[in-house]
Amino acid sequence: MRTAIIAITEAGAPVASRIEQSLAAHRVGRGSVAANWRDFDAFIFIGAMGICVRTIAPLVEDKHTDPAVVCVDSLGRHAVAVLSGHVGGANDLTRRVAAILGADPVITTQSDLSGLWALDTLAERFGWTVVGHASERDGSGVVVGHASERDIMQRAIFAFVNRKPTALLIEAHDDGTEYLLNSLPEHVTVVSSLDEVDQRYKLLIVVSPRLQRSEAFLDEPSGKAERPTTLQFVPRVLTVGFGLAHQAGPAEVIYDEMVQALAAHGLYPCARQWCTIDVKADEPFVALLREKGETVRFFTAEELSRIDVPTPSATVEKHVGTPSVCEAAAILGSLTPDPSPIGEGSIMTVPKVKGKNWTLAVCIPTEKVYTPLSNRRGGGGEAIEIVGAGPGDPDLISVRGRKMLERADLILYAGSLVPKALTDCHKPGAVVRSSADMTLEEQCALMKEHYDQGHFIVRLHTGDPCIFGAIQEQMAFFDREGMAYHITPGISSFLAAAAELKSQFTIPERTQTIILTRGEGRTPMPEREKLHLLARSQSTMCIFLSAAIVDDVQRELLQEYSEDTPVAACYHLTWPDQKIYRGVLRDLAHIVHDNHLTLTTMLVVGAAIDNRAGLSALYDKHFTHLFRQGKE
Repeated sequence: MRTAIIAITEAGAPVASRIEQSLAAHRVGRGSVAANWRDFDAFIFIGAMGICVRTIAPLVEDKHTDPAVVCVDSLGRHAVAVLSGHVGGANDLTRRVAAILGADPVITTQSDLSGLWALDTLAERFGWTVVGHASERDGSGVVVGHASERDIMQRAIFAFVNRKPTALLIEAHDDGTEYLLNSLPEHVTVVSSLDEVDQRYKLLIVVSPRLQRSEAFLDEPSGKAERPTTLQFVPRVLTVGFGLAHQAGPAEVIYDEMVQALAAHGLYPCARQWCTIDVKADEPFVALLREKGETVRFFTAEELSRIDVPTPSATVEKHVGTPSVCEAAAILGSLTPDPSPIGEGSIMTVPKVKGKNWTLAVCIPTEKVYTPLSNRRGGGGEAIEIVGAGPGDPDLISVRGRKMLERADLILYAGSLVPKALTDCHKPGAVVRSSADMTLEEQCALMKEHYDQGHFIVRLHTGDPCIFGAIQEQMAFFDREGMAYHITPGISSFLAAAAELKSQFTIPERTQTIILTRGEGRTPMPEREKLHLLARSQSTMCIFLSAAIVDDVQRELLQEYSEDTPVAACYHLTWPDQKIYRGVLRDLAHIVHDNHLTLTTMLVVGAAIDNRAGLSALYDKHFTHLFRQGKE
């Protein structure tokens, strides 16, 4: 964003300098604003709001073309979005400026204040195209024309921010649809087809690559029934494979014919990429696609020939060395990353279509196909996601784990071990329940109840669920009941211990093994895994769930480790009240007792704690490996 800064008074110069450096902005005098109005994407005024408003008032025309305007007081305490908040980006710029200055952002647009979607920015944000439908009627309700797309957007925004009943139809999956589903307002109902859109809805939002054909969209000339304003976003989710004859003809004509062919199959030309054989790279049609901003990919005949297609052609193989170009290119282009095995991971939505001098086929990657949550499909295709919460800090859950939490209809979290703050990202209406006071049978019954309703369930366990996670008996129940599930791994607390101790738990030529174990309390240990036997290796040992029996732990460890072996008792790793106590093994029990450490305490034992001696051969200048030749 090309940004201009106007320091109205000298008092605002320091604030202007801080913004200028952070945003790489340009200084402009107040008298030059009019001359530069169309040269910049945004103007930031430092000074009084009144002067800002009087300066820009004669220049304001249309929110679709006006630049963003932000006003900051001369002390840098408040940043105010003045003009073009959504379309021009003033709201986002206000937040950036406020972050730079440590100021309070002041944003007055209703959708932002109420936490609603900014409909007029969704297309640009997610790379969608906007189309719309709304009818103009006379006083008797007869259709007399159709509104422009700009008017449709305005009507949609008016209905949406005033919380009129809204239907949402999604027929594709991408980051944008994830956002919509994860932030669904209460007045929006997700529908599975246009047949569900009846008279109660005043707005219909569609995210689909398909041309919509329904009574909800088409008005008969004499029809008087009120149809909802319809706003459609078209995501780029298709992969179009094409073949061209030699000297195929005018590029524009071919393009128009292909667009008509897509429309005949109910699709907008919303290709994420166009794919063909590499020998066509210099065709005028390819140049036209690039001029239109389309992405074009090429494959060799050898690559294309490995793809099984519905309609192979011996003639095509004779001329270019592969039995298929358009279908094979569509399939291969939709597989990301490289396919293994060939042919999986995409759905052919349009088999080969033949034009006069061209062929065309369309595929959609399976990850771009939207399947309603009501069909019990989670992030990996399962209804239940067992998620590793990490050691406690909400920022240390995986990106995938956070997405699962945001989508869940039920979050059942291990409340005695997992901070509730991890569940704060849940969507409106989700059920969030701690399992701390529940038996296994009660947990399974709750998950089965939600499963049978078609809900998406997250079972949230501390750390990584494979380590003392108690998930085995739950998976046995899921298997027995035929319930589909998947596991998202997490960062274990032993990894957090290493990070917080600033220690490498494997030391060259000293210890190359990390043992994760527990002391013997109410749960018996296998005889061969008694602590004193494991301690013989002198490895780095991370002992879970054992602070309450620390006297027994210390006694067993002292059978093999020396008294002055470094130890650490780590309480609530990465939680806000984290505490770490260092010492030596002979004092371990005193450390735990004196500091009243019980649950969620990791005991770490071994010479690796705080060790700084020993060098890795990997970076030794004499060491030769695949990426570097060692020096003599």
